[in-house]
Amino acid sequence: MTPTEPHFTLRLARDDRDLRAAQRLRYEVFVAELGGDGPMVDHAARLEADRFDPYFDHLLLIDTRRDGDRLEDVVGVYRLLPCDRVAAAGGFYSETEYDLTRLKASGRRLLELGRSCVHRDYRGGTAMYHLWNALADYVLDRQIEVMFGTASFHGTDVAALRAPLAYLFHHHLAPPDLRVVARPPHRLDMNLLPPDRIDRRAAMAATPALIKAYLRLGGFVGDGAWIDHDFNTTDVCLLMDTGRMSEKHRQYYQRKSGGAA
Repeated sequence: MTPTEPHFTLRLARDDRDLRAAQRLRYEVFVAELGGDGPMVDHAARLEADRFDPYFDHLLLIDTRRDGDRLEDVVGVYRLLPCDRVAAAGGFYSETEYDLTRLKASGRRLLELGRSCVHRDYRGGTAMYHLWNALADYVLDRQIEVMFGTASFHGTDVAALRAPLAYLFHHHLAPPDLRVVARPPHRLDMNLLPPDRIDRRAAMAATPALIKAYLRLGGFVGDGAWIDHDFNTTDVCLLMDTGRMSEKHRQYYQRKSGGAA
């Protein structure tokens, strides 16, 4: 987990201070920027938290030039829950939105991803690249076979999202053995337009960069979106089977496994 830029450090959270720094960044992105909220959000301390945090690993991108005492040094974060901790956590976070029965019955080694975000000043640079490299190391070290988690479109206006959601449904629906299903009552059917009425370029332009990145790696989406009114988002469940990755990206992971990257 060593990035090429000397002012960056990548590591898992080690203590309560690290966790609070991750929660501070999540607050700035998900609450202050995007208008989200939740029962454990601490507006006074500017921390976005939930009951699952103690069970996850928190992958941190730290800029050592920033003030750690003020919890300002964490500029990127990923929340990771390997399947061997699910019983202690009382289930996956995604199960609040999706029926994961097929996925859990697969017998595969699973990793749930979530709460991924980058500080506004670091978007468009190398921050996400460093986080993804570290995630690849984590996946290889733990022999993860399937990664999954919810990712969000900002807002809950179905009319504004029908083209990108329909495009995902028609072109990137997960295979039956991995096809998780959005739960009622906040389920939204993604088959909102027929294929011949979708402008692919416009649909992709309206799709968040993180979702497009998963698709480029060979990712899929589950059946149905989920309207999250607390976070003011429309969520899809992304899944990536490392065995079904494109050859290009599988070779990338294998090179990392061999220590050549």
